[in-house]
Amino acid sequence: MSFFENAGLKLLRLSNPEFAHNIAIKALNLRLVPKPQTLVFENLKTSVCGLKFDNPIGLAAGFDKNAEAVDSLLNCGFGFIEVGAITPKPQPGNPKPRLFRLPEDQAVINRFGFNNLGMEMASARLARRSAKGIVGINLGANKNSENRIKDYTKVLMCCGPFVDFATVNVSSPNTENLRILQEKNSLKILLDQVMECRDNLKVKVPIFLKIAPDLSLNQIDDIVETALKMDIDAIVATNTTLDRKGIKSRIKNEKGGLSGKPLFSKSTWVLAHLSERLDNKIPLIGVGGVSTATDAYQKILAGASAVQLYTGLVYHGFSLISEINKGLSAILSRERINHLTDIVGKERSNFL
Repeated sequence: MSFFENAGLKLLRLSNPEFAHNIAIKALNLRLVPKPQTLVFENLKTSVCGLKFDNPIGLAAGFDKNAEAVDSLLNCGFGFIEVGAITPKPQPGNPKPRLFRLPEDQAVINRFGFNNLGMEMASARLARRSAKGIVGINLGANKNSENRIKDYTKVLMCCGPFVDFATVNVSSPNTENLRILQEKNSLKILLDQVMECRDNLKVKVPIFLKIAPDLSLNQIDDIVETALKMDIDAIVATNTTLDRKGIKSRIKNEKGGLSGKPLFSKSTWVLAHLSERLDNKIPLIGVGGVSTATDAYQKILAGASAVQLYTGLVYHGFSLISEINKGLSAILSRERINHLTDIVGKERSNFL
């Protein structure tokens, strides 16, 4: 991390977290964020669902909620990015304050509640993007919707022509009763309609499913069964957690989803169980607590074909992306591994 990036992060951490987040988006668009070194390593190039990534490090949904900084983010060295969550209608989300830093835990709690400007704004911005790279959209439902399942298909129809993949988000803890859609029967109905909608697009983008970390083994089994039956293209494991076990911060009991370092073990446990049950039938994207090359390496060993991060940027800045890619490539070389695809899921038993 450069002196200027370190100084900028310190200044941002002195301000309100949501204000700092909005400033970061504006700084990216104004090109005030120093562009990280973006080296390409042959042993990190990979493909997931036919999408070719220069590296396996992606940006998780939640950072760029309104597709405001797509080009700038693609130029930061990510292998792919995901914007949103996007809902059909604009909505303000939950009352403020709704974003909290927990520095002693290297974590964040948020209860945003799908605040965004709606699918029309997102699709217009996505249609204008010029930078090369893989961009996905996180599909959401409006809080007061009379038909949440229909909301997912509306967003897919509107934004699908301008993205490379779409993620069905049924795992956010910040929209009341949303996680009910993870239950077997509800999930099957939802995915059936989403897949039918996808098949009506001119280009059939891959459909990912994002799940929660707060699941039992029986619930994981149900999700695996449904995902296989519905031909889901990939599973993203996981979203934020409601668990506060081991958290030190005095504000640990703020309502919302916890992300960052404390999520690593729980999310990787879910990832490894998915990997064991699916046995390479569906690729997995590992999310939760990634802030070092070793973290990314462990996610891959547990079963991830690629990983995503977000909270790590809060504490380490955008240079983190190139640091992880450089470090991950070095780990593979040191272990005499030709390519990251050679180790996907190879040590998942260690994380069960």
